[in-house]
Order: sequence, then structure tokens, then C-alpha cells
Amino acid sequence: MATFDLNDDGLVVIVGSGAGGGTLGTELALKGIRTVILEAGARHNMEDFVNDEWASFAQLAWTDMRTTSGSWRVARDFPNLPAWIVKAVGGSTVHWAGASLRFEEHEFRIRDHYGAIPGANLLDWPITRAELDPWYTKAEDRMGVTRTNGIPGLPGNNNFKVMEAGARRLGYTEVHTGRMAINSQERHDRGSCQQIGFCFQGCKSGAKWSTLIAEIPRGEETGNLEVRPNCMAIRIEHDASGKVTGVVYADGDGKLQRQKARIVAVAGNSIESPRLLLNSASAQFPDGLANSSGQVGRNYLRHMTGSVYGVFEKSVHMYRGTTMAGIIRDEARHDPKRGFAGGYEMETVSLGVPFMAAFLNPGAWGRSFTSAMEQYPRMAGMWLVGEDLPQETNRITLDPAVKDKHGMPVASVHFDDHPNDVAMRNHAYKQGAAIYEAVGATVTYPVTPYPSTHNMGTNRMSAKARDGVVNKFGQTHDVKNLFVSDGSQFTSGAACNPTLTIVALALRQADHIAGAMQRREI
Repeated sequence: MATFDLNDDGLVVIVGSGAGGGTLGTELALKGIRTVILEAGARHNMEDFVNDEWASFAQLAWTDMRTTSGSWRVARDFPNLPAWIVKAVGGSTVHWAGASLRFEEHEFRIRDHYGAIPGANLLDWPITRAELDPWYTKAEDRMGVTRTNGIPGLPGNNNFKVMEAGARRLGYTEVHTGRMAINSQERHDRGSCQQIGFCFQGCKSGAKWSTLIAEIPRGEETGNLEVRPNCMAIRIEHDASGKVTGVVYADGDGKLQRQKARIVAVAGNSIESPRLLLNSASAQFPDGLANSSGQVGRNYLRHMTGSVYGVFEKSVHMYRGTTMAGIIRDEARHDPKRGFAGGYEMETVSLGVPFMAAFLNPGAWGRSFTSAMEQYPRMAGMWLVGEDLPQETNRITLDPAVKDKHGMPVASVHFDDHPNDVAMRNHAYKQGAAIYEAVGATVTYPVTPYPSTHNMGTNRMSAKARDGVVNKFGQTHDVKNLFVSDGSQFTSGAACNPTLTIVALALRQADHIAGAMQRREI
């Protein structure tokens, strides 16, 4: 396994090992480029994962202090946990459910398609669906996405069968067990899904694609990739010309180290990535690194989310089988006649009893709450995922008072729902309830959004430097050898899970970086 010198200034240094960073690092290594990944969390093996919600949360979750503000309910219910992401090698690909869908063409062109919407900061991506399609194809093959490349879909569990039956009665047609990056058959040296049902807790069989299992080991085998766990990036440094020269990080013992670099790529999720750029402010970049536009941290997207649970006379046992192998896509279209721009999808979801108690109605107690919990075996559940609109005021800033254990200001997350988000959520709640009622639900429960798992925006792509942070290759407008490689580069969020797009962009970015290095442009 490679070990590179701290003074080696010919390396690509990547901060974060998730869908963006882990994929980018592996692809660069496969291309013969020497790469270091700095990961703030520990490295766990597949056998280390635990099929216990709270124990798994303690093992994997990013629980470092953050602060919150805004009218979103998460700020009240979970003020220091605005996001549910992973702090470990593999990032949130360890925790994700595997849903893998492409953005639609109109979702790359929301300013053109939606027009000007008061209070929203809409911008078209500097790339099109057609430009990204070849990379989507590569990502789907690499990840083993079902219903692509001749890979069959996963079987439907009881939770899906209930949702499908109700959806068909309402006239929905795009209903199936999804495009999932979970093997439905043996592929790429990984076995097929064993239907264990703990997809959020780390896949113990290895059937689910993650950078921890499917990517990083391939990169390490080349001798061109070194992954350093328990290494928290503190700041990015630059020279007098403004070119970045390396990353200062705290190692597992809390000692500061400086890794020199030829290129730096930031892939720490849409909260930590802007935080790192803002904490890298200097006399030359007083407002934060790569922030001449003032857009670093702005336009935070988390998707319009919520859940609907239905209770039935007979048992469902929704927790059995693959967690999110079930989707209804009919509402993902843009149809302003419904009273909002953009669309949403409905996906099967199940929480175990402990998390259901925590998230069903945070802070609630009494007869109505205990009655709902008693009905758990007879529940079916769905998660609502829709496009929320970018707003400049939804943003990540540095908390003026709270600091982490390294003395650095923590991220402060501000979010307010746009009226469009509220209208979409209300429509989704109504349709979700109707689906369950169509097949005999005795009661339905609309559930408030959980801490964010789909974090996007905050370092968005733009054609013009004044409108965003990075160009169409994730290269910062201000600093030629500094890249952003995670969901923070998204210009809009679309009505689907973001991971496939993050991976496609990382593969495309690796190709761009390799070419630019060969031409000695960076």
C-alpha cells in the first residue's frame, strides 16, 4: 500500500472519501496519478458494521458540533445535527440506500424551464444532460445499477408490494423496485443482495456499492492511492500567485501536518466543503478561498423531503428486505398546474423501532404517539424526495462563537423552506396518503423531514464566475488547481437522489484533471 511523503508536491490531495472523493481518487490512481485522500473519520471493515440503528449511528455518523438557524423544523428538533451523514472512509456511500437515477434534461435547465420565481436564486447548469449521459452510463456500469446494462431489478418486499398496489389504483405507471446500486446478482466480485434490511447501517454482505468496498481498494492496489483515515482537514494553503500548495490537517493524535500538493480537490460534503474554503481565508482571499463571487456556502439544497406511513389491518413488516427498492416516478415531472415548479418521487423506506420513535414526531409523547408505535408491525412507509429551490439565504457560514476541538469555527447551517417547497410537500403528503388509503389503510401519518441526507449546493457550478464557485468540471473559477468534487457543486437538486450524479461528475472530473496534468495546464 502506498505511503507518500508530506513534502511531495506532485500529488493530488483529496479531502473526503465519499461518492465524489473516493471515486475521484480511485479513478486518478487507475490513470497512474499519485493521490492522497484525507478522511476525517475512521476506517471500518465490512464485518465491523452492526445491524443495530443506534449502535450503527454511534459508529458511523458525523456528530461533530454544528449550529443551525432558520424556520425549518430540523433546527428545532435536531439543532446540532442538521445532516445525517457519515464520518468514516467511504463517506455517506456507507450509509446511503443505493437509489441511482439520472437528472432529467429540464433539471439541468431550471431557469429556462421554471422562469423567474420570487425568492429563488435559479441558475442553469453549465452542462447539459446530453454532455453527462456518457458519464452516467459509465457510472451505472461501475456501480452495478439495476435496470441498466442488462442487470435485473431487485425483488419487491412487502413494503413495495403495498405501495405498488396503491399506486396502480391511483393510475401511476412508473412504479418498480428502482434503479439501485445494489447487486441483484453477483457482479464485479461482489455478491448479490441478501435482503438483510439494514441498508442504512453499512452493508454487511458487500452487495451495495460504496467507495469503501467497491472503489478505494481498487485504487490502493495500483500503488498510486494512499488513504489516511482520522485526518481532519483544517485549511488549504496557497502561494503568492494564489495557486494552492497543500492541505494542513490534524492527524489521529491531533497533531497538525502539512501535505504538499500539485492539485487539491475538496469533497467533504456540502457542509464541510464550504466550511473548509471559508476557514482557508487569507490576506489574498479575505472572504474565503475561491470566494470572489461571495457564493461559497450559499444556495444550500437538501431536497424537499418528508415521509408518509400507512397502517393496515394485517402485518406488513416493512423492515424486511432492501430498504429503498421501490419507487414511484410519475410525480417527478415539471407540471406547474399542480401549484409548484419541479417534481418529486416517492420511495419505499423503513425505520426500525428506535428510529421510528425518534423521527415519527420528534418530542411527542402520549396516547396518540404510543398508539402509532404499537401499530409498527402493520405499517408501510414511503419517503418523499423532491426538488427544493436554491435560495442565497440558505447557506453555510462559520459560527462566530463555537469552535471545534482544533480551534476552528464550526459550520452554521441556515435554512428556510421556499413556498414552492411547502406546496410540493403538501401535495406529496396528500398523494402518499391516497396511495395507502387506496389499498385499505386505516390511518396515515405524514412525518416531518429528518436531518438532511441529500446535501447539495453551497459551491455551485456556473458558466460565469460571478454566479458560482466552480466551472463545468468542478474547477474553481478563482484558483486553477483547486477543485470541488462532491454534491456541493450542484447548481440545482432535481427530483432524485444525488449520488449517481456525484459519481458521474467525479469520473468526468478525473478525466479532465488527468488531461490537464498531461498537458501541464495545472
